Amino acid sequence: MHPRLIVPIVCIVLGVVMLGATAFFTLRDSSRITPVVANVGGPFALIDHNGKAITHRDLEGGPTLVFFGFTHCPDVCPTALLEISQIFEQLGPQAKIKALFVTVDPERDTPALLKDYLSGFDARIIGVTGPRDNIDAALKAYRVFARKTKGEGDSYSMDHSSVVYLMDRQGRFATAFNLQQPAAQAARALRPYL
Repeated sequence: MHPRLIVPIVCIVLGVVMLGATAFFTLRDSSRITPVVANVGGPFALIDHNGKAITHRDLEGGPTLVFFGFTHCPDVCPTALLEISQIFEQLGPQAKIKALFVTVDPERDTPALLKDYLSGFDARIIGVTGPRDNIDAALKAYRVFARKTKGEGDSYSMDHSSVVYLMDRQGRFATAFNLQQPAAQAARALRPYL
């Protein structure tokens, strides 16, 4: 072997050995890796559709679907609420689960209006409103986008993100929940959280 080739070959062999050792120890210790949990949710102080105070503590005790929208929404919000109602029907009346429909439009969505609006959906869906500052704090905690869009005259609508958040029995974020599946399949996905 030519003397000039010895050093590069030794370097290559040592590199392969070090790479293999790194892979071995990384795989061996992979059970110790802490999963990354999204920082979604947090303290809030709002009002439910019966005019009672509701806070993040009310998420504890059973899983909760949290969805942000508004009563004047033409399509996305009523569709999501209907889908949640169908999923809850699949789970049965005994299932200890609820949903929060948090308004992004508290100027119009009073407790009374939310109560009337939600009367056509499953009773375990709770309308939530409150002062604008408190709603804004909840939007920030859940990383929700919401913006007023001007209509004709004094009218307006709201653009908003439409993620449904699944919070676990301790009130912690579990996952973004997929409503775009058959109700029976979505109910099966929720059962482990009950």
